[in-house]
Amino acid sequence: MSLVLRNLQRAVPLRRARLRERLQAARAALGVQRLGLGVVCADSGRMRRLNRVYRREDAPTDVLSFPFHENLKAGEIPQPDFRDDCNLGDIFLGVEYIFQQCKENEDFYDVLTVTAVHGLCHLLGFTHSTEAEWQKMYQKEKEVLEELNRHTGTRLQPLTRGLF
Repeated sequence: MSLVLRNLQRAVPLRRARLRERLQAARAALGVQRLGLGVVCADSGRMRRLNRVYRREDAPTDVLSFPFHENLKAGEIPQPDFRDDCNLGDIFLGVEYIFQQCKENEDFYDVLTVTAVHGLCHLLGFTHSTEAEWQKMYQKEKEVLEELNRHTGTRLQPLTRGLF
């Protein structure tokens, strides 16, 4: 299925082809390339509004995930009965926020990729509300990023490291 990538921000120049390539590789590593995915790149103002509405936090954030299939168990891949249900969900990437949080020696696209993988894991039912959930999510992110590292020659590390 398709990957729809929209850039709704102008704060940070973005090469969508590079991000699209990495997102496709992450989908393949997760085994969800047959499910549609929407990715929206947003500025801090839009992320703040979405975060306020959906999480009741009045601050911009790096990623918000909206799963199409709710209540999945961690790592469960949806098995839709109908073609219209072949959708994983949507991820909003706070591109401006991510850019501002990048350290001097970090590659923006590497951080963007790690953040997108984190969002993909949320679409597959992974959370990090408890230490046990965090461990599962960390392991899945690590597994996906190691696969990406083999293909891209990068050294990507999970976003959830130290979040719990």
